[in-house]
Amino acid sequence: MDHECFLYYLPYSAEDERRGMVCTTAGDIIVEPYTEYPPNKNSHPAAFRTVADGRVLPEFQIVYISEGEGCFSTALKQYPVKAGSLLLILPGMQHSYKPVYETGWHEYWVGFTGEFFLSLLEKGILSPDCVFFETGMRDCIALIFNQIFDEVRSQKPLYQFKVCAAIFSLISEVVSYERRKEQPSYHQRVVERAKCIMESNIFGIINVEGIALKTGMSASGLNKIFKIYTSMTLYQYYIQIKIHKAKELLEHADLSVKEIAARLGFDDQYYFSRLFKNKTGIAPSKWRDFIYPDRS
Repeated sequence: MDHECFLYYLPYSAEDERRGMVCTTAGDIIVEPYTEYPPNKNSHPAAFRTVADGRVLPEFQIVYISEGEGCFSTALKQYPVKAGSLLLILPGMQHSYKPVYETGWHEYWVGFTGEFFLSLLEKGILSPDCVFFETGMRDCIALIFNQIFDEVRSQKPLYQFKVCAAIFSLISEVVSYERRKEQPSYHQRVVERAKCIMESNIFGIINVEGIALKTGMSASGLNKIFKIYTSMTLYQYYIQIKIHKAKELLEHADLSVKEIAARLGFDDQYYFSRLFKNKTGIAPSKWRDFIYPDRS
């Protein structure tokens, strides 16, 4: 198999560190059958050479296997790796991985660190309980890796910034895919149905039980799957679309704040005003001036 190995360990500046995200390494290699792993072991820094036997890294890595098979082990679990498997390595996590000696594999990887990525771990967006993903063969993942490799090869000004943006796209793709995969397809239809009901009743008052009844679910069950898809409860979503409608009315209708509040189902104008400012940072009475500053 004719394939050129791509392997970089990257320097980064204090400016890169101040952004809170840096790429430390990126690579793409085909490990042929009956080959010692990792190939060309001495081309890697010492901390990275023991990947087949066990190691702990001070950074994150994402490893994607597009061909072949192998195994991935952490202190808690062992996973069978096949084409389409993606491994998430967390800082300080004991782990090892390697291809089956008789088959080899095709491996893409990227390493990264910084306060921004650590915050994803602190907020639970990334988790030590979810480090193995069976994404399948997906062109978008290989495409993102190739975008990373292109930037690393060229190393044009601010390439670290662009690489880290691509890494975040990769994280977003994997995390969102995993969440969607867990949901039956009819759940998405239920969520869309609930959205339509709320949008068609934008000037009314939310009735979660009534919406749930129309979708054939319990109120608690509907709220649960709605939050999985939107990261909001039904009430939070309803308030958001009311605020969007309020902006539209403030921009285009000759109505007072009191009239808009009443039209949108708020009995208390002052509660509406506080809610609007909380969501937009601007009081509704000031919204027209913010949107049309030159209008007399």
